[in-house]
Amino acid sequence: MNASVSNDPTAAATAAARRLQEITGAATHDIALVMGSGWVPAADMLGTSGHEFPVTELPGFPAPMVEGHAGRIRSITVGDRRALVFLGRTHLYEGRGVAAVVHGVRTAVAAGCKTIVLTNGCGGLRPSFVPGQPVLISDHINLTATSPIIGANFVDLTDLYSPRLRDLCRTVEPSLEEGVYVQFPGPHYETPAEIGMVRAIGGHLVGMSTTLEAIAAREAGAEVLGISLVTNLAAGMTGEPLNHEEVLEAGRASAVRMGRLLTEVLPRI
Repeated sequence: MNASVSNDPTAAATAAARRLQEITGAATHDIALVMGSGWVPAADMLGTSGHEFPVTELPGFPAPMVEGHAGRIRSITVGDRRALVFLGRTHLYEGRGVAAVVHGVRTAVAAGCKTIVLTNGCGGLRPSFVPGQPVLISDHINLTATSPIIGANFVDLTDLYSPRLRDLCRTVEPSLEEGVYVQFPGPHYETPAEIGMVRAIGGHLVGMSTTLEAIAAREAGAEVLGISLVTNLAAGMTGEPLNHEEVLEAGRASAVRMGRLLTEVLPRI
């Protein structure tokens, strides 16, 4: 990891945003999307791609380590908005530190983004959930035992996942359900006993991303929308083992629905 990301995250984000401006020629961006496991095919439906380049073209971004995360950035036009699309993310389990995990979100805000859309592939705990179903994140439980915030900066997370943006999504797709997302550090999947714990503490969705990025986005002053794609039922619910290919396949099968949802929501934000 670039040491400057860890030592001075704000300066690192500013440097990356400056380089982004040079590459894209865009003075500012309005919205950023982080596309999680299984979501990359939906990105092709979002709009006109003005520029696309590897994340490593920006300072502080490491090359991707996870299949299904392309490690590229697109600068596109959606309606009259300029959107920054991260095709993949850095995960905490990669061992690069919390600052690297949230560097993309901080760069997006430094580039002008007032809204951050965080997507992920996750396990679903409600028996009614089916693979390929999008669920709005209403709240989260962070079980990573860490935070991207440095020092005594007490950030309020009461309405972290914007009620306004969730309502906006339901104007496009009224049947969308909501749920509480629980992040484990990974990379191993959860045990059935851990899923039982998640259910007991009020979780409905479980995965290995998103919460730290959401906290960093709130700290930076951005409005946050979280959408999970249920790629499988959580451990112990079906008796079947979990695997990453199942996550990617659910995303491929749902790409049109996910792309249509984002395409209709983004111009209204």
